[in-house]
Amino acid sequence: MGLGSTAKKIQSLSDRAEAMYKQVQQLQKRIISLEEEMDDTHDTVNRMDHQLTEQRALLLAIAEEHDIDGEQILADAAIDEAELEAEESDATADETTDESADADASDATAK
Repeated sequence: MGLGSTAKKIQSLSDRAEAMYKQVQQLQKRIISLEEEMDDTHDTVNRMDHQLTEQRALLLAIAEEHDIDGEQILADAAIDEAELEAEESDATADETTDESADADASDATAK
C-alpha cells in the first residue's frame, strides 16, 4: 500500500472525526439549553404552586367568613373528579375491549 493511499485514509478518518466532534458540540449545546429551560420551568411551577396555595387559603378564609364549609366543597370536588376519571378509564377500557373483540372476530372470519 502506498503512502498516498494511507494519507487519503487518514484524511478521511480525520474529516469524519471532525464532523462527529461538531455534532457532539451541537448536542452538548442543545442539552445545556434544555437543562436551562427545565430549570426555568421548574421555577415557574414552584411559583405557581405557591400562588395556588395562597389562593386556596384565601378562598377558604372567605368561605369561612360567609359560613360556607370550604373543606367540604373541596372534598366533594375531589370525589366528583375521581368519579369522572374512573368513568373515563372505564370508557377507555371498553373501547380497548371492543377493538380486541373486533380483531378476534376478523381473525376468526379470515380463517
